[in-house]
Amino acid sequence: MSTPHSKSERNWQPIIKALENILGSDGVIRKRDELLTYECDGLTAYRQRPALAVLPRTTEHVAAILALCNEKEIPWVARGAGTGLSGGALPLEDGILVVTVRMKEILEVDLENHTVTVQPGVINNWVTQAVSGSGFYYAPDPSSQSVCSIGGNIAENSGGVHCLKYGVTTNHVLGLKIVIPDGSILDLGGSIAEMPGYDLMGVFVGSEGTLGIATEITLKILKIPDTICVLLADFTSVEAAAQSVASIIEQGIIPAGMEIMDNLSINAVENVVKTGCYPRDAAAILLVELDGLAVEVNVNEQKVSQICLNHGARSITIATDLETRLKLWKGRKAAFAAAGRMSPNYFVQDGVIPRTQLANVLTEIERLSQSYGFEIANVFHAGDGNLHPLILYDNSIAGAWQQVEELGGEILKLCVNVGGSLSGEHGIGMDKNAYMPYMFNQIDLETMQYVRNAFNPKNLANPSKLFPTPRVCGESKIN
Repeated sequence: MSTPHSKSERNWQPIIKALENILGSDGVIRKRDELLTYECDGLTAYRQRPALAVLPRTTEHVAAILALCNEKEIPWVARGAGTGLSGGALPLEDGILVVTVRMKEILEVDLENHTVTVQPGVINNWVTQAVSGSGFYYAPDPSSQSVCSIGGNIAENSGGVHCLKYGVTTNHVLGLKIVIPDGSILDLGGSIAEMPGYDLMGVFVGSEGTLGIATEITLKILKIPDTICVLLADFTSVEAAAQSVASIIEQGIIPAGMEIMDNLSINAVENVVKTGCYPRDAAAILLVELDGLAVEVNVNEQKVSQICLNHGARSITIATDLETRLKLWKGRKAAFAAAGRMSPNYFVQDGVIPRTQLANVLTEIERLSQSYGFEIANVFHAGDGNLHPLILYDNSIAGAWQQVEELGGEILKLCVNVGGSLSGEHGIGMDKNAYMPYMFNQIDLETMQYVRNAFNPKNLANPSKLFPTPRVCGESKIN
């Protein structure tokens, strides 16, 4: 495997000239003050400016950039909107950042075949906006869907509120045009659901930029359900809300989404969004969305209401009209942003656990919170056990970040110990790569490396992400 040259040895002037020949002078960012924009993604604890940032507009641009990087052995990192929360788009000091924000065209809308083809810089919510007038929508809906891009969703295999019933990004991708690290252009999948041969598209989605860059993406869109109903149940304990989730699934009911927010999150949201819908004195609220045929929704609405009441729900609010439904969801969608008003800094984790372990794990997270001395707000996709504990801290206090990172690691270990996973949708990136051996044995990790090396033999594509580095778990990487 080749080792990229260090920054001190590299002559950037001919590289800049070559990149400007590909993209034009406005497509290459090299001034240090301009590069400050790109020094981190949503995980702001890790920061590093790239040597250069480039702004392609087409597949051919991306191919030419990666071919140049391959020839000169320059490492690179792909970046979309920069909303990722695992440090996956953290640049390399001696590398090029390939920023896809100018690749924002919706290339084709095919309502007859229920597909939309887009460039990677298209914002998630734009897809639904493009087809909603015809009665369709795009199901994967991360909380950041109004700002996150489809390319980033592909890299991290993003989920969202509706992933319980409709699946995550990979379940809605039919075809990809990708550029691999030597500059070759490949077509994976197609316009139909089942294709012969190895599922290379399934390998690529969720690979966190370590195999190449998706430049055209064919997505599956769905018809808007006939009837949609949202229930909000409030509880005097988080455990009771969690038990309601398990009981709903045990009854064979699969809601479109089920979300829990604890008291800390409820009040943060009400302080910022002011929905007026969330009872401030509740220990937790459970949001349940049901969709389908009217008769099915009506029956399940009654069943879910009774289950929640049986588990001690104090009250249940039911919304069927669009305006009220959006109002009930507005707070949940804004929960991460609202956390910024509770504390100077916060760190969000992304572990997954079996639904049956929700109550036990939440109790243990509270114990860890008290042990480490940091408040933790809990907001999560309860239906599929995807936790999003937000650890509140003040980075101006010496040593706080190191303790928070250690606490986050303990939460991840807890998730794995009960049969869960290190990540549900935010990815591994820089944040969790040291914990990969906690979930996978050496043979597992070596096998994954075989796949990466097949696409990326020079280790130029996002080289420091996803897989373990020699650091000790809990040790800060970059400050």
